[in-house]
Amino acid sequence: MQAIFWSVEEVAQRAKQFYENGIRQQVEHGDNIGKMIVIDAETGEYGIDKSGVESALRLKQKNPIARLFTMRIGYDVAFSFGGASMERTVE
Repeated sequence: MQAIFWSVEEVAQRAKQFYENGIRQQVEHGDNIGKMIVIDAETGEYGIDKSGVESALRLKQKNPIARLFTMRIGYDVAFSFGGASMERTVE
């Protein structure tokens, strides 16, 4: 498998497109609100768990060069530090 060279912004944009164009309707319900979703920005495959770690590991095991993006379900941001918020990618 060939490596894909995307900027952090491109990874985030692609993952958010997958989320908005189908994943959101499948996952945003009572039990998942507040959990972390990890999205493979190339394939749209995703995993959900409390911290995102298990999902990221599982997706990386399937594809070691996957470009992953993590966000909290039902919220606009994944993490907040000192009043500044940010989303993060997992490489």
